[in-house]
Parts: sequence; structure tokens; C-alpha cells
Amino acid sequence: MSDDRDRTADLRDHPAFADGRKHSLPGAPEWPVEEVAVEYETGWITAGYDRVEQPDGSLKDYYWAELPPATVVVAVAEGEVLFVEQYRPTVRETHLELPAGIVERGESFTAAAERELAEETGFAPGSTSLLQETWCSTGALRHKRGYVFAADLEPVERALDTNEFLIPRTVPVEEAVEVAREPPTNDATLEGLLLAEHEGLL
Repeated sequence: MSDDRDRTADLRDHPAFADGRKHSLPGAPEWPVEEVAVEYETGWITAGYDRVEQPDGSLKDYYWAELPPATVVVAVAEGEVLFVEQYRPTVRETHLELPAGIVERGESFTAAAERELAEETGFAPGSTSLLQETWCSTGALRHKRGYVFAADLEPVERALDTNEFLIPRTVPVEEAVEVAREPPTNDATLEGLLLAEHEGLL
């Protein structure tokens, strides 16, 4: 069995789909779903549409792309916030971002944050707390993101994935939001820092 097929099986078993239905969501929807169609499927992303009965009785196809949950880490040590600099082929830009990654099957957002932070930056947190869990881009995506604050960092060995070419960077806490707002920027980094700032952690 190929790696892609193995990964797809993992996603189907992910807690986000624990009700056993393929590419659907738990519970009864407010608007009746007449059909669920999968048009594109890989080990990373699945896309399709729900044919939905709208309040006026008409039917409309609502397209979606499904991604596994991700964790985003706001890690602070000695007055510095940890970032990673990496090129994003999707948008063809190099971004300064908060460490982040996919939540593996059976992991919590905080456990995934601990693992991703260590792998990407070479620091393991002594404490973590979940700042917020959100849905992302709900007009098109089925994708959850958890923002985690990490502190009490200790150096460990990095363990990058084969597609990760990251350079760890540090930014003074008082400059982190301003630096993150400089183009090019992204939603996950800004949201994570603003949540941490709101909680009085920056």
C-alpha cells in the first residue's frame, strides 16, 4: 500500500470524522443535505460538495475542501517569540510564521504543538495551554485550527520532515505583532499572536 493511501486511511479515522461517515460532519445539519459528493481525494486534501436544500426549498451545491486539523504555536522564551522562516510554494513567497503543523490521529492540539515545536525549532515546552480552537475559512474549508501557548522551553534535537526547509528566528515579544503584520503575512501567525496578546501573554 502506498504512503498516500496510508495517509488517507489515517484521515478517515481522525476524530473529526469519528461518526464513521466519509467526508461528512457529525450531527444533523440545519439545512437538509441531499447528496455528499467527493470529487478529489489525496492523502492530504479531499474536496467535493454537499447538495443542500436551502430555506426556500431550492437545491444548491456547496463546495468544500477538507483538511486535517492543525496546531499553531505561540512559544515564548526569555522575552522572545519563536518564529520559523520558510518558503511557501503555494503562494510563492517566503513567510515568517509561527511554528505549526498537522494534528496526528489521537493527538490533542497541545500534544501536537509540543511535537511540532520540538521538530521545527529544536525547543520543547515545559507547559502548554490551548488559547482557542477555531474553524477556518468556513465558506470553503472544513479545517479546524488550535492555537497553543508554549513556555518553559528547553533545547532538544530538531527532526524536520522531508518537505520542511525552515530557519528558526526569534523576535522580541514587544515587536512580535508588528513584525507579523509586515507583508507577506498570514492569518495563522497574526491570529495566534493577537490571541496571546489579548490573554496578556505577550
